[in-house]
Amino acid sequence: MPSQHADGRRNHGPIKLTEQVFERYPFQIRPLSADEGGGYLIEFPDAPGCMSDGETPEEAIVNGRDALKGALLTMREFGDPIPPPGLFTLSSGEWRQRVPKSLHARLAARAGREGVSLNLLVTTLIAEGLGRREATSGPLARATKACRKAPANTIAQAPPVKA
Repeated sequence: MPSQHADGRRNHGPIKLTEQVFERYPFQIRPLSADEGGGYLIEFPDAPGCMSDGETPEEAIVNGRDALKGALLTMREFGDPIPPPGLFTLSSGEWRQRVPKSLHARLAARAGREGVSLNLLVTTLIAEGLGRREATSGPLARATKACRKAPANTIAQAPPVKA
């Protein structure tokens, strides 16, 4: 009997990594500022930490699919589970979180000092925390390292957010 993914979909066994499968992985693409080097950044929600860039959106997509291929092949090489395409696109991106008033006040003050919204600050802090955790252990750490081994001109590193 097939197992199930966390979202309830059935898992019918290992994913065959073909060019058609790589093309089914959703991505997010955004322009990079001049401070970030210009061009376009592509990220794959189903393979956190796997990103690439290019001078044009089309070039970013080509480079990104190459980085994704390397990340997924590395996962397979190490026997790590390969996330199916679209697994992370099921989330709405919203939730409500109650925090102590003192924490809310500290976060709001820091957001004001940095000139950003409270939502942007909290999202950045969560992403940084997840990034640190994923970068130090598990299959995503190995996949991230594989993405970073791609040619230097295909990997874009986001600048660190100053604390």
